[in-house]
Amino acid sequence: MGFLQQYKEFNTEAQKKAIDDAKLKDMKAKNYLFQAINRSILETILSKDTAKSIWDSLKQKYQGTAQVQRAHRQALQKEFEMLNMKMGESVNEYFARTLAMVNKLRVNKGMMGDVAVIEKILRSITPKFDYVVCYIEESNDLDVLTIYELQSSLLVHEQRMKAHVVEEQALKVTFGEYSGDRGRSRGGF
Repeated sequence: MGFLQQYKEFNTEAQKKAIDDAKLKDMKAKNYLFQAINRSILETILSKDTAKSIWDSLKQKYQGTAQVQRAHRQALQKEFEMLNMKMGESVNEYFARTLAMVNKLRVNKGMMGDVAVIEKILRSITPKFDYVVCYIEESNDLDVLTIYELQSSLLVHEQRMKAHVVEEQALKVTFGEYSGDRGRSRGGF
């Protein structure tokens, strides 16, 4: 039964006003949906009467059935399990990739607690952080440690390692200048 048929059945002004308000809200919601949807998709939903029917059809199209959602969740879970820090990748880059994957899992109702994420990061970080990982695991309660505290701790260690590399390079350059002059010239020329 459409809005017009329902409208004719109601006699009181209050009922007519309620129907008019509902129609207005529905039209506003449809308008917002139409503005947010790509034109190619818009053409497939123009025949829908209500905002709810538009929303339901979009939900079915893009979210899929429970089986599709489960398969998608499992694929994301596998991708998360395979995630490792790449050689040369910074802590910030690795955390950005990892947290993007975690957010995808959480959006798709994949139960992923912070402790599981922290444990995964500690397992999958490059070997140059092994001593830091041992220190963090021994000195912190992983149930209390937040992801951002872990990231901060690893960033501090990464910055220290970079500073040591720069210092070593400076020493090599300095040492190379002094040793390079020895034995190369004859007779003081």
